[in-house]
Amino acid sequence: MMDELIDRPLQKLLHNLDELVLLYRQLLTVVRQEKELLLSAQGSELQELNLQKDQLLQKIRMADTLRQKHAQELAGVVQADIDNPRLLELAQKLPVEFGDRLRHLHSTLDIVIRRLLELNRENEAHAKSALQNLNGAMSNIKETLSGKKTYEKKGQMKLGPEQAGNFVRKEI
Repeated sequence: MMDELIDRPLQKLLHNLDELVLLYRQLLTVVRQEKELLLSAQGSELQELNLQKDQLLQKIRMADTLRQKHAQELAGVVQADIDNPRLLELAQKLPVEFGDRLRHLHSTLDIVIRRLLELNRENEAHAKSALQNLNGAMSNIKETLSGKKTYEKKGQMKLGPEQAGNFVRKEI
């Protein structure tokens, strides 16, 4: 049986890490959905998904703050670095079964976070591409509606065919 002094902070940390893994997996699902919506250009649904994403990020920040507090508490008990507790260092100072559990949770979080970062970079590229396409289309519409200027800079009348958007031919 593990020492009571170690068991309580360890259980709080393990529970917190399980919650973080769950939250990051939920965020991964949301980011995947975001990618699908970016590719299909569904703006209203994308906006709702961004609200979900923000809520999950807030929960993750709170859970991560708790993780750091629990890790510092456990580090104090097992005589690890209290100021900057590392899960892998804590795992080395614990009995094998609990150390393995911490290493597994660390590995899982690492994999999920890496995938999230990768998907987020892809989504950012898709969003930038969509904005460029939209800006190009808006420029084309603006150009079409404004048409060519009748007079050039030197004040002479320009001759030639009219462009789209010129409704009246101006002549002197």
